[in-house]
Amino acid sequence: MILIGRMSAQVPMNMTITGCMMTFYRTTPAVLFWQWVNQSFNAVVNYTNRSGDAPLTVNELGTAYVSATTGAVATALGLNALTKHVSPLIGRFVPFAAVAAANCINIPLMRQRELKVGIPVTDGDGSRLGESAHAARQAIAQVVVSRILMAAPGMAIPPFIMNALEKKAFLKRFPWMSAPIQVGLVGFCLVFATPLCCALFPQKSSMSVTSLEAELQAKIREAHPDLRRVYFNKGL
Repeated sequence: MILIGRMSAQVPMNMTITGCMMTFYRTTPAVLFWQWVNQSFNAVVNYTNRSGDAPLTVNELGTAYVSATTGAVATALGLNALTKHVSPLIGRFVPFAAVAAANCINIPLMRQRELKVGIPVTDGDGSRLGESAHAARQAIAQVVVSRILMAAPGMAIPPFIMNALEKKAFLKRFPWMSAPIQVGLVGFCLVFATPLCCALFPQKSSMSVTSLEAELQAKIREAHPDLRRVYFNKGL
């Protein structure tokens, strides 16, 4: 609950950035700026909400940040170029496609240390049994899926609403209202999507002992011959 509360506390910033990405997606400078801001924010969130207790070195952190933000921006620019000659409604989904692709890059890179050295696995009582990279892969995969689904309502529903509103007289008369309305719609979706998707997978996830590395399996069987499942914190 504490971890979910911490993620929910980040909703206002996420809401503002997402709303701006979806409003200012038409020009290359705007795409570059807002995707960079979003992925910089996500890099901090992904690092602070990681599972393992082994920190990244400064070089690893710098490489992960540059790779994650560059990948996200390149994806957004590529998709934006492909949608220049399609309807504005299709173009509105470019930020979501870029965010979904970027999550697949940003999260593993910012948590790469876990994939190298593993994350702590415990028994049902919380006693530490060792570190597993296999558990890290499962944890990161679950987080990637939950983050993409978390972004989906806020980035998939507002485009339809905004596309309809922009044809109405109100927004034609007050075009400056487009951004605050879009931010509000995104925020409304995130308020519900964030806790729901954080809870999609158990925070204390588990896996079969037989799915762990052979060395760790042998160690666990020697000390706990009857143990069938191990547990780990998947992060957020």
